[in-house]
Amino acid sequence: MDLFSLMSLPELYLAFAVAFLAGAVKGMVGFAMPMVLISGLSMMLPPQLALAGLILPTVVTNGIQALREGRAAAMSSIRQFRVFLSVGLVFLLGSAQLISLVPSQAFLLMIGIPVTFFATIQLLGVKLSLSEQSPKIEAAVGAVTGFIGGISGVWGPPTVAYLTALNTPKSEQLRIQGVIYGLGALALVVAHIGSGVLRAETVPFSAALTLPALAGMWLGLRMHDRIDQATFRKATLLVLMIAGANLLRRGVFG
Repeated sequence: MDLFSLMSLPELYLAFAVAFLAGAVKGMVGFAMPMVLISGLSMMLPPQLALAGLILPTVVTNGIQALREGRAAAMSSIRQFRVFLSVGLVFLLGSAQLISLVPSQAFLLMIGIPVTFFATIQLLGVKLSLSEQSPKIEAAVGAVTGFIGGISGVWGPPTVAYLTALNTPKSEQLRIQGVIYGLGALALVVAHIGSGVLRAETVPFSAALTLPALAGMWLGLRMHDRIDQATFRKATLLVLMIAGANLLRRGVFG
């Protein structure tokens, strides 16, 4: 498939730059790739093409992130967060089929408001935390995450808010996010093959964005390894606040 039938050469270069930036942010804090990609690509490309573009880079980078500490550690994370993953998968597969029927703005506002509030008050010094995992809270967060993710391709903010509230160590949080997002990304592939978003015409574009995303992730991981837990937490909350504000922007202005 000729990429230039989908976009111009300058648009393709800009898409590569957005993918590199998304990879760098993901390597640093472990999330936000779909949000950076969907926001940046949607400024110059149709929304469904932007959504298709983020799918393969998200699958590949999350696989690397999940397995960075080995398969055994990844399997441990799957067992630990099985409630979140199971509930999220059901809601993601269901909501993905509604993409052409349900406007996403209302759902983006529903998640953008609490995420922005959570990150902002944490950065201001008001610490909200959970002493241990809660199956009920985890199921609720998983449902919201899966539903929003199936429609918009964005499922990071509620996951990160939950893990941050649990005061998860940075290396463990990076791995858990990779596992959760990686399995979610695989589900997204299946869901959007069914929805028609990912098809023969759009797969080459998504594949082309994978290399710059990996290059950016390599840089971000080097930065991640050099910061301490406190700095990681602040960086995570800052990205989370920006992500939440972007969800509000998209919810209000489309």
